[in-house]
Parts: sequence; structure tokens; C-alpha cells
Amino acid sequence: MAGEKRDFNAAAATWDENPGRVKMAHDVARAIIGTIQPEPAMDVLDFGCGTGLLTLALQPHVRTITAVDSSQGMLDVLDAKIKAQGLKNVRTRRVDMEQGDELTGTFDLAVSSMTFHHIRDTGMLLDRIAGVLKPAGRIAVADLDSDEGKFHDTNEGVFHSGFDRHMMMKSFSAAGFVSVRNRTAAILPKPGPDGIVRTFTVFLMTGEKGK
Repeated sequence: MAGEKRDFNAAAATWDENPGRVKMAHDVARAIIGTIQPEPAMDVLDFGCGTGLLTLALQPHVRTITAVDSSQGMLDVLDAKIKAQGLKNVRTRRVDMEQGDELTGTFDLAVSSMTFHHIRDTGMLLDRIAGVLKPAGRIAVADLDSDEGKFHDTNEGVFHSGFDRHMMMKSFSAAGFVSVRNRTAAILPKPGPDGIVRTFTVFLMTGEKGK
């Protein structure tokens, strides 16, 4: 359903100027904090971190965050924020799994917001994330409920028109996650190209790495 990969480098400089995008990241962060209750000893992976809106919201609550993205442009924006704020517990890493890069490290918690619909093989990604989590490590993924392809103005780089929560729960289980739960994390009114404002919902799905 999608064309070639979207050029997120070109979008990076103005990414944070969208107030709806910023609010959604804060809503997702609030849902993760309320559900996971991150602790000061936690090492966290943020997969598909973009400009770090979620990363920086979670940063005060945990020991370290490794912010991973395939777009160097996005990471450059986040690096500038890290430097400006003098943060010592946030590091960035460029990982493009379509180019053969691997996820590495060991984490207590992996989070991801609005990234899975840009991933061709989400089952593989869940397997890779499970592989870098400690025993009983946690996962928290936020993404769109099924949206009939109407959320994005262009489907460039979009491989899923949102997700059915039941099917996503099955994918979590197939990757070895247990105690899988979901909730609504954000509600997004968004005008389409036709001028009609539609309401989209973002779920938060959580689970724990099984034995």
C-alpha cells in the first residue's frame, strides 16, 4: 500500500512545529508513565524516537534512554536538544533495520510511538525488541487504531493503515510477550485534504517479556 520510504530527514527541522503532534507525544508519555510506572533504575529504549518528544518526556523518570531512529536528520534535532538541556542520561543511535542494522543493548523497557505503521514487518520488529529486553522487561507501543488510510495525507512510507488491537495483541503474544494489555492513549482530531475533521485514536499496548 505504500510507496518508497518517506524522507524524514527533510521533515525533521519543522517536525515539532505541529502542535497536534506535540500534544499526542505528551498524551502517549502520560499513558506510558501511568501504565508502566517507570522507575529511576530503568534503562529504556525508544524505537523510532524522531525528534525525541517522547524520549525527553520520559527522561526525568528513568536512569537512561537510548533513542533510536533511522533518520539522522531527526537524531540531529534531538542531539541539539540534549546538548541545550545538558542531559547526561540520553544517547542517540541511528539504526535502519531495512539496511541490515541490528538493535543492540540490554533494556528494562522498550517504548515506541507512531512508528510501527512505518515498519513493513512488525512481527520481526517485536522479535528484535524482545531480544534486547532483560528477563521480565516491559514493552509499550503506541500507534493508530485502524484508520482506513485516512490519517496520513500521503501514504508514502506508510505500510499499515493503523492496527486492529486484537491482531496486535496476537503479534505481541507471538513474540513471547505476556500480560498483554491495551488502552486508549490519545484522541486526535485531524483535518484531511478535503477539509473534513476526522477523529483518530491512538492505542497503547503493553506487555512483559515471558520466560
